[in-house]
Amino acid sequence: MSLVSKISEVDKVLSKRVLSIEARWVDRYVPDKVLLLYLNALDKRASPSAVDHALQGIEKYVPRKLRSRLISAADAWVPDEVANSRKICAVLAGVGKYIPDTVIPSEAADSWSTVKARFHIPTLVSKGRTESRGEQ
Repeated sequence: MSLVSKISEVDKVLSKRVLSIEARWVDRYVPDKVLLLYLNALDKRASPSAVDHALQGIEKYVPRKLRSRLISAADAWVPDEVANSRKICAVLAGVGKYIPDTVIPSEAADSWSTVKARFHIPTLVSKGRTESRGEQ
């Protein structure tokens, strides 16, 4: 076994433990009302142009390989305890619904669909994003 594979196994175990502890902490100590407040604020206060600018920044400044690796890591390394956390899934779904498939690299499309199904992320693109794409 090479040094790189040993390091990645240690990282994988460590990340699973840390993420599991964080998910348990959020489930236990963060009230539902706080999550609902912040998710509603995101939906009501985040303007479509702000979402568009953030997505354009991701497309421009985050390389496709890095986006692909992050999605693959989320698919492979996130433990089931996190995926089964109702509150974590609600937050990820609330934020993830603003991510259109155009931002996802083609090589990570399968992993992205798995992550979306695992964390119950709906396919919903912000109104401004679809209108601005249609006008171009």
